Amino acid sequence: MAILGELNMKMLRLITAVVFLIISVSPVPVQAARLKDIADIEGVRANQLVGYGVVVGLNGTGDKKGTAFTSQSISNLLERLGVRVSPADLKLANVAAVVVTANLPPFARPGLKTDITLASIGDSTTLQGGVLLMTPLKAADGKTYAVAQGPVSVGGFTITGGGDQTQRNHPTVGVITKGATVERDIPYDMFAKGQIKILLRDPDFMTATRVQSAINMFLGHVEAKAIDSGSIVLPLDQNKTKDPVELIARLEQLDVEPDTSAKVVVNERTGTIIMGENVRISTVALAHGNLNITIRQETGVSQPNALGGGNTAVVSNTDIQVGEEAGLLSVVGGTVKLGELVTALNQLGATPRDLIAIFEALQKAGALHAELMIM
Repeated sequence: MAILGELNMKMLRLITAVVFLIISVSPVPVQAARLKDIADIEGVRANQLVGYGVVVGLNGTGDKKGTAFTSQSISNLLERLGVRVSPADLKLANVAAVVVTANLPPFARPGLKTDITLASIGDSTTLQGGVLLMTPLKAADGKTYAVAQGPVSVGGFTITGGGDQTQRNHPTVGVITKGATVERDIPYDMFAKGQIKILLRDPDFMTATRVQSAINMFLGHVEAKAIDSGSIVLPLDQNKTKDPVELIARLEQLDVEPDTSAKVVVNERTGTIIMGENVRISTVALAHGNLNITIRQETGVSQPNALGGGNTAVVSNTDIQVGEEAGLLSVVGGTVKLGELVTALNQLGATPRDLIAIFEALQKAGALHAELMIM
């Protein structure tokens, strides 16, 4: 019995080791993403709202007297409240005209709160401390879908004193968290066509095919069909699918490995460069040299002798030296990948500014097999 028990224990350990080995070597999706993170469902979208309003209560930082639309807006407001005042008689240093924008969330119902953003359209210097008066927000169809009002929060400031001015961020733009109340919903039946349409955020034929395969594998039969590089359609069978909302919730959790095209994104203002892993370059020779310019200026005083004639004068001496480092011609390429490309360029001593020029030259030479996007 002891020998049998020992054999059973060894067999259990062996089975455990085999199961662990199978789990460790089982294929795992590389760079897989959830379907909800790379695609949207048709009809599930926000709608933009815009309105014109006035901010009051500013500490002398509002629109100046010459801003006609601000004076006219306050005059119209006071008239609706029973006070008639001519716009020419108003001095509105504490009032600023603003444009209010917001996004109406998908399937928003009356009573829902949403955030709003305000931006000054006059010559106000800051909206800090102001309060937005009731402002209707309209959509592209001209109908009012929300009403905004409340105290403005500004993430910047302006300080002026002694002829100097210090500014942080943009004090003429503010936000009101949950500052708009939805008053009208947008009726939409996303299942009226009897199908679910999935829209890829970055259209790609390979990604669309993988999404189609993942959905059909999840369903156990072929139903989903990719109709182009950015759309996958899944018909709804009323007899089989009683709860399409639950079906969408499960489909959004499917893991799909997206396929993207090779891109190089550069920002010339900040010197930022972002490259995808699929960037390739053909064999090419690169020469890198830096042009150094040194400007040296000295200011002195030319003063004549005590008994000599002449005037005292200020003399400026300028010395300009121009030098260029010898550029080393290096061979880079052979259909290399991103890591090899970056290593080769770093060996040339290239800075981000130099890399931008190098990438532009590579594209013109036809050696860069990627889309170069300059921001």
